[in-house]
Parts: sequence; structure tokens; C-alpha cells
Amino acid sequence: MDFKMNGKTALVAASSKGLGNAIAKAIAKEGANVMLSGRHEADLKKAAEELNGLGGGTVSYQVCDLADADGIKALAQKTADTFGAIDMLVNNVGGPKGGSLLDLTDDDWTSSFELHLLSYVRLIREAFPYLKKDGGRIVNIASSSVKQPIPGLLLSNTFRMGIVGLTKSIAEELAEHRILINTLAPGRIATDRVAELDRLKAEQTGLSEQQVKESYEKEIPLGSYGKPDDFAQYASFLLSECNTYMTGQTLLIDGGMVKAI
Repeated sequence: MDFKMNGKTALVAASSKGLGNAIAKAIAKEGANVMLSGRHEADLKKAAEELNGLGGGTVSYQVCDLADADGIKALAQKTADTFGAIDMLVNNVGGPKGGSLLDLTDDDWTSSFELHLLSYVRLIREAFPYLKKDGGRIVNIASSSVKQPIPGLLLSNTFRMGIVGLTKSIAEELAEHRILINTLAPGRIATDRVAELDRLKAEQTGLSEQQVKESYEKEIPLGSYGKPDDFAQYASFLLSECNTYMTGQTLLIDGGMVKAI
């Protein structure tokens, strides 16, 4: 499917690895220019080298700590200076630490809020002057926990719901400028983050990591973990001009695992 991205520019947060990288790869294949971001330059440089040449666009990168407001401003400015535009924005960040109510400190809550919710607000705000020029697209990455809380991941359960609220709340405001914004909520997609969660679950239960994975797969009607590249196709559609009428929505990409309506 042609997503009509030739000549467009995407800023993809936290994109040296994982779902962010898969989305950046899919967009690059469609011919878009892509600005990668992450905290580690070596990982970003490697990712940019792998993605450059996949399509007709250029892939660049900027080191950025998404918990830093000035870093986010610099990221948006670097994207605009490099490519002359920001047509697509992907808000994404690695998952927060695990823990329950009595385990987590005020500092844990404050730092997670800044990284896992406020960073989305800041990036949208910084990209807005460019997105409004030609009716841009925004995709916010959350988690299946927005429909069904995940035990032991209180910070994630809380702030991912904040992303859903943010998306729905500002969709009308952004629509005045023909900007469409939606949230993708991944289930168990085969990334390093999910593998780490499986490892922790194995330690807690005494099961092997393979047994943990198999137990989750039994809960998934489609019978397996999702593939990052497949997940990225949903983001590509929402970011593209093929999406002309969907905004303010949250789409669960989980193989049917979550049973909530």
C-alpha cells in the first residue's frame, strides 16, 4: 500500500530500538525523511545507518533525553532545520519501572510523569507550528494497560491512561488546523521491553522465560506475540494521508488478548 509519504518528514521519539525503531523503519521505506531520537548516540548512529537508503528520504538523528524540556525543544528545532518541516510526529518512550503503591516514591512518580506523559505534551507543543502548516499527523504510543491494568506496573498503568486522555482532549483543538492525532496501544509485541518483562515474571514465579511466554500466548487468541514490523504498519497508516477522518481514537493492537470492551 502506498502511504504517500515521499517528501514528508517524520520525527520519531525513542527510535533507536523497539517499536519506535520499527515505526521509523516503516516510514523510511515509504520514502519519508526521518529524525530519530534517543539517549545513546552509538545506538542512534547504528540505526540511522541501517535505515538510510531504504527509501527515497534521508534518516538523521538527534541525541535527546525526553525528560529534559530543553532537549525536546532542540530535537524539534533540529528536525525543522534539517528537513524544513515536521509533517508527522510519533510520541514514544521506554516503559517506566515496575512497582506497586507502597514500593514507589514521590520521586518515582514525578520523574515518570515528566518522562512518560509530559514529554508527549512538550513534543506536540514544539512540533505544532510545523504540523499546522499542512495538516500533520500525530501518533502517541501507549500500552494495552489503558484497557486492562497490568499487575506490578502501576506507573505505566497510570500515565499511559493519561496519554489516552491527552489524545482525546486535544483532538478537537488540533482538528481546527487539520492535524489528526491518535493513540496506538500495543499488547505483547516482541520487543526487548517485553522480553525484559517476561524475564522479571520468570524470576518472580520460578518459571522459565519460555514458559512465561507460552503462558501469555495462551491468552492471545491469535496465538503469538506480535511482530514490531507489523505493529509499525498501523502507525504508518495513521501517520499517512490515507488516514483522512480518524482522530482522537485509541486502537488496541494486541492479537485479541485484552477482553475489555
